Amino acid sequence: MKRLMSGLAAAAVGVFLGAAATATAVAADYPARPIQIIVPYNAGGGTDLSTRLFAQALEKQLNGTAVVRNQPGGGGSIGTSATAHAKPDGYTLGTGSQGPIAMLPHYGGIDYTINDFEFIALQARNLMVVGVGKNAPFQDAKGFLEYAKAHPGEITVGNSGAGGANHIAMEGLAMAAGVKVKSMPFGGAVAAVTAVLGGHIHAAVASPAEFLTHVRAGNIKPILVMEDARIEQYPDTPTAKEVGVDFSWSSWKGIVAPKGLPKDVRDKLAVAVEKALKDETYVAKMAELGEFLDYRPGDKYEALARHDSEIAEKVIRSLDMYGMNAKK
Repeated sequence: MKRLMSGLAAAAVGVFLGAAATATAVAADYPARPIQIIVPYNAGGGTDLSTRLFAQALEKQLNGTAVVRNQPGGGGSIGTSATAHAKPDGYTLGTGSQGPIAMLPHYGGIDYTINDFEFIALQARNLMVVGVGKNAPFQDAKGFLEYAKAHPGEITVGNSGAGGANHIAMEGLAMAAGVKVKSMPFGGAVAAVTAVLGGHIHAAVASPAEFLTHVRAGNIKPILVMEDARIEQYPDTPTAKEVGVDFSWSSWKGIVAPKGLPKDVRDKLAVAVEKALKDETYVAKMAELGEFLDYRPGDKYEALARHDSEIAEKVIRSLDMYGMNAKK
């Protein structure tokens, strides 16, 4: 009996050591074939272009091949779902954007959650600014908040589309400030900015670049940025926190993988992705595209995603939009 137990123990140790050796060999050989990076949007867009630049930089770091695959549809959910449900072996990565990961699951009709991803690294963010027309009854953040408190629901604020990042941003800011505004959806942020110029609405939420020409012309004034610190484009514009509102928000994208990557593969991939995102050629080309680079390692990227998911859920529930896309 003792010989039998001893034999079983030895066999168990052998299996364990064999598995460990196999894992080490897998990591050492990785990548042994091309890596595909799923972009959940159409080719030619900003996310596609930035991902292709990243793929080129990653190839140098891993001495392998990285192929971009566009899988658009469903507001980014189709390609993001494909990433979530891929084999977790390091050969399928995805562009993890805020909308598909932190927002769409709360609307329902999605076959994945934020828990289905390995967060490898944050790549870049799109900043959010509140800009007002020159004829608005307030011309700074303090005046905006005071007017909103005195006239609940009367301030009209344009966004890029109902339920999108800009919409959630404004409603989240209003919730944090304890005020109510009237959000107005448009077919994109540019259309919302145009409505401000025409005096049809009081304000809009858009990126710094989408406001810049009109700010320089004196037709729109940026009154608040949804960042933790002031931004280079508008150094005189305060953050929400500077006017007493504990809120920050930006849309983002990063590199994700299906949950369950082998630790050795994940570790090797994380190092390569960090070096790729800091590659001088990559950084220079991203700057040419006007991207706001913000590298963060996987744990901090995940913390940001979960923070935004919690805010989005609260706002979406308050708008009575939670689960609205779920099948009846």
